[in-house]
Amino acid sequence: MGFFDNLKTEAKRNFIARADEAKDQIIYKFPERNIRMFTQLTVQADEMAMFVKDGVVVGKLGAGRHNLESNNIPFLSKLLEKVTGGDMFIAEIYFVSTREFTQTKFGGPIGDARDPETGLAIGTMVYGDFALRVTDPEKLIIGMVGLQRTENEGFVGWFKSQVMKVIKDRIAELLVKKKWPLLDVTSGAYTEEIEEEVLGGMDKHTANYGVKITAFGNFTISIKPEDEATLKKLSKDVAYSRLAGGFQQYAQGQAMLGAAEGMAKGGGEGGGGAGNALGGMGMGMGFGMAQMFMNQQGGQQQGQGQQGQQAPQQAAAPAGPSVMDRLKQLNELKTAGLLTDDEFASKKAELMKML
Repeated sequence: MGFFDNLKTEAKRNFIARADEAKDQIIYKFPERNIRMFTQLTVQADEMAMFVKDGVVVGKLGAGRHNLESNNIPFLSKLLEKVTGGDMFIAEIYFVSTREFTQTKFGGPIGDARDPETGLAIGTMVYGDFALRVTDPEKLIIGMVGLQRTENEGFVGWFKSQVMKVIKDRIAELLVKKKWPLLDVTSGAYTEEIEEEVLGGMDKHTANYGVKITAFGNFTISIKPEDEATLKKLSKDVAYSRLAGGFQQYAQGQAMLGAAEGMAKGGGEGGGGAGNALGGMGMGMGFGMAQMFMNQQGGQQQGQGQQGQQAPQQAAAPAGPSVMDRLKQLNELKTAGLLTDDEFASKKAELMKML
């Protein structure tokens, strides 16, 4: 080691402060434990210096320049090394920032979330950033020493894991209790409510460590594109079945519609016009034919139950939503983005003919 290196080392021993490369760290541990008396300690306005021995905070100093001398700072006498004749004390010195730290990024999988609308369990992800602030430096140091995570990287990693744990628990609880459709959650419709729940849930996990999350930013819950496409299709099917008056009617309508489309595609030169006409009738034809089929089934069941009668009465059609109710549901589908403008106009025209 050269002469200038010795001078630099001596300067570090005589002046203690946070290293320049650690200005943006929440916790900075001074590398030396053997401290000379009368050493000058500099503490910035937005931090505190904590003196720790055997896992216990012996004392702390706030902002300013301090000459480390036991007559001025009484708690230093507890740290004196007797064999040095009172010229040196032994302690770990931690600098803890008390300002707000923003844009701490987090993210990862939160597991399968069951969509209440379709019943599917879909793998979900969450990512974003948060702001945090140390509210009690002494609690933080004691807690981190107990966890053996006294370096800044270890503390931030631990804190992110706490954030993810609360997010997983809260989102799962909200989806069950609130029955929010997963597509609405991933669209950001409930971001504000979820953020409030997570913030409230964080306090009991971090208060004992003297840390508080003050805000979230860019909070996003997402699913895979293929899962989103599946959910949209199934949600559309569920909505159509309600519009048709029930799942059975919808399924039969889909079957009739498929038959009509098959005739449209398979018609020859003579049958092209008829096939196109059938295909053009669309969902309305499928629903109408399904309703006729249900009426016929009802009539047959009633005829079988009235043995001996020469002219059995046709059974009444199963009760279903009125045309006005279907128009209302159709409008809700369009508002939810499940129907295009053209689909909405076409189906609305079909329903208007029934009035």
